[in-house]
Amino acid sequence: MTITGSCHCGGVTFTIPFDGDFVNAKRCDCSLCRRRWAVMASVKLADLKIIRGEELLTLYQWNTGEAKHYFCKTCGIYTFHKRRADPTTYGVNIACFDNVDIHAFKDAKITDGVNHPCDRK
Repeated sequence: MTITGSCHCGGVTFTIPFDGDFVNAKRCDCSLCRRRWAVMASVKLADLKIIRGEELLTLYQWNTGEAKHYFCKTCGIYTFHKRRADPTTYGVNIACFDNVDIHAFKDAKITDGVNHPCDRK
C-alpha cells in the first residue's frame, strides 16, 4: 500500500510505501531541523516517487553539503530530504500526508543532529 503526500499548495505530490503507521518517526535538533521542527519518517530513496511538481522543488544544502533538503518553491513547505547519516534514505515530513494525526507524534524521539554521527571521529 502507498500513501500520497503533498506540499501545502499541492504543486508537489509524492508517494511512499505505507503500512498504516509511521514507525520510528522522529525529529532532529540540528540547526535547520530545530527551526522547522517537522516529524520525519524514513523511506528508501527508490521508494519515494514524485508524482507531480518535481520542477517546483528547490534544494537547500549547507555545512558539508551532503544532506539535500527539498522544499516547494511556491509555498515553501519542506517535503523531504536525503539524509546525511544514511544517504540511502529520505526523511519525509509526515505532516505532508492528509489524515495523519500530528498530535500523536508530539513525543517523537529527537535525534542528536548537533553532534551528528558523521562528524564523530
